[in-house]
Amino acid sequence: MLTTGLEPIVGRDPKVLILGSMPGEKSLKLQQYYAHPQNSFWFIMGEICEAKPALPYAERATRLTKVGIALWDVLKHCEREGSLDSHISKDTEVPNDFDGFLQHYPTIEVICFNGQKAAKSFERLIAPGLSRGILKRITLKRLPSTSPANARISRMEKGMVWKQAIKPYLTSPV
Repeated sequence: MLTTGLEPIVGRDPKVLILGSMPGEKSLKLQQYYAHPQNSFWFIMGEICEAKPALPYAERATRLTKVGIALWDVLKHCEREGSLDSHISKDTEVPNDFDGFLQHYPTIEVICFNGQKAAKSFERLIAPGLSRGILKRITLKRLPSTSPANARISRMEKGMVWKQAIKPYLTSPV
């Protein structure tokens, strides 16, 4: 089944760009990033920038952008049955326009990948086409997936890794 991703969440001067691979079925249905209640993303963002899961989605998105976090996915389109990254058909992956996005937002200093699939797709589909100037100014960080399918480390451990990776880049302390 052809799957189309969501529009980015981005404020004026983002410093951190968090990239997933492609939203899951629940996220696409609700048109909200990380909508599955067992996904750790919003719990971790609650710790980092007070974007707690209990808040309305629009408020969580606003809290991200206030501290300089943008949110998007590597893929614009792909074919996938279900929500697992492992079910994405590699030869159907169509990336989002990162060259244009990163030129439009030159304040981005770090890209954090939410899991291995996002990082690998970015490295294969996007990095080779980015200008050297963009690649020189941006740090790339692979973070543990917040998906409930990634059960090899606890939510607390994921949160510690994510905090260490993101907090130094935030535009305002939380």
